[in-house]
Amino acid sequence: MPLLIGIASLAAWEIAVRVNEVPPWIVPAPSVIWATLLRDWHTLSVSLWITLQITFAALAVAAGLGLALAILFAQSKWIELSLFPYAVVLQVTPIVAIAPLIIIWVDDVRLALLICAWIVAFFPILSNTTLGLNSADHNLRDLFRLYRASRLQELFYLRLPAAMPLFLAGLRISGGLALIGAIVAEFVAGTGGRASGLAYRILEAGYQLQIPRMFAALFLICVTGIVIFLVLGLVQHLLLRHWHESAIRREG
Repeated sequence: MPLLIGIASLAAWEIAVRVNEVPPWIVPAPSVIWATLLRDWHTLSVSLWITLQITFAALAVAAGLGLALAILFAQSKWIELSLFPYAVVLQVTPIVAIAPLIIIWVDDVRLALLICAWIVAFFPILSNTTLGLNSADHNLRDLFRLYRASRLQELFYLRLPAAMPLFLAGLRISGGLALIGAIVAEFVAGTGGRASGLAYRILEAGYQLQIPRMFAALFLICVTGIVIFLVLGLVQHLLLRHWHESAIRREG
């Protein structure tokens, strides 16, 4: 059904543009966007790879640091109460407002873009994983203590498995947010040249009134976000399908 709706929408778009004779520099038809994508694929693919590098690097750092901090929070309620509000501050501060400062303070532009994307992607992983670690069954925790399990044993055999579904859900959310953070940071940085991401290609096309090329870059961003979401959803399903209620298929 989603595929049929998408095809129907594109067909209606194509027909509306052709019937009303809308110039491509206002709204290009999907066929024009596709032709532009094929024509400029060499340049756009390089920019796509640059954006993907920043996105996946930011997501990896967010996942690692978010998981580590969540484990630290689970070991000490005082540490959680002391540091968690600062994570909230990062979450509620618009990245557009602080990205120019980060780009000024950090000499390496790629590192600055990575930091901006990480800030956007970090909080969902930290928040979800912290909630998951604290949601382990209290009866099972009492059982672990009854058998004198160490804190590490309780962490690895009870709390981390209990937090896995929420961690993967946070990772799935952060995948798209990391892409958004990378795009916003590229817009603010405005770095040109060959080693430029898709956001700069959109700006460049806008300055030159190459609207079909702008739509082609935007199409690549949308497809990339969908693919990231689907891949992380598949990873979530594969890791949970044999034991967690959210992924087990029910008969009937």
